[in-house]
Amino acid sequence: MLAKLFVPLALALTSVAQLAQVISQCTQPNTVALTFDDGPWIYLKDISDTLVAAGAVGTFFFNGNNYDCIYNPDAMDRIKYAYNHGHQISSHTWSHLDLTSLTWDQIHDEMWRVEQALQRILGVYPAFMRPPYGNYNDQVLQASYIRGQKVVIWDLDSEDSLGASVQTSLGLYDSVISQRPSTILPLNHEPLETTAHQLLPSVIQKLKAAGYNLVTLAECLGMQPYQAVGAPGTPDSSWQC
Repeated sequence: MLAKLFVPLALALTSVAQLAQVISQCTQPNTVALTFDDGPWIYLKDISDTLVAAGAVGTFFFNGNNYDCIYNPDAMDRIKYAYNHGHQISSHTWSHLDLTSLTWDQIHDEMWRVEQALQRILGVYPAFMRPPYGNYNDQVLQASYIRGQKVVIWDLDSEDSLGASVQTSLGLYDSVISQRPSTILPLNHEPLETTAHQLLPSVIQKLKAAGYNLVTLAECLGMQPYQAVGAPGTPDSSWQC
């Protein structure tokens, strides 16, 4: 089982500061990595099915206790469904707090708890973390480095979480696609029904028509998605939020 990796702040500050790499775009030509934050929620399987039907895969940044408790049986079933259908699973921290407002110990706790959950449920230890709200500072980057994770932002925000209509979000995608960049790293949000059922199908069609390959984040970077892959655990009374 994953140990609670922790380095005292005093020790970290007395050593040479090492900051995690911040990723805001893909590197492999002609790729798009569609990412989805804030799950696992009830539309996860629909998103997975839509992607797979189009010959695509996505990357899901999961919280431990946001819209749902990650240990609820339905939530664990959704997570396993996405993982077993070839999608990448990554960390969005435990409870979607602004990490820049937390202490050193609290930052590690937010990271560790969801890492532990993903290792328990899937047997994987993620190599990537997306900070809630895209907010980070040097302390967050240092904690991420210690935990062996890269910090992922984006270069296209669909603005779905800000209340943008489907047409507005599609316009944002159209604007970027029309410039035909080599790669695109979009931000979308899994718990929004309109994103799952209206935005995503149109986005996939537009991206494929433009000739992009829809791959996982790790694939669009030429990196490994996980620091470790092992056997999942067996639920017990400690698996709770």
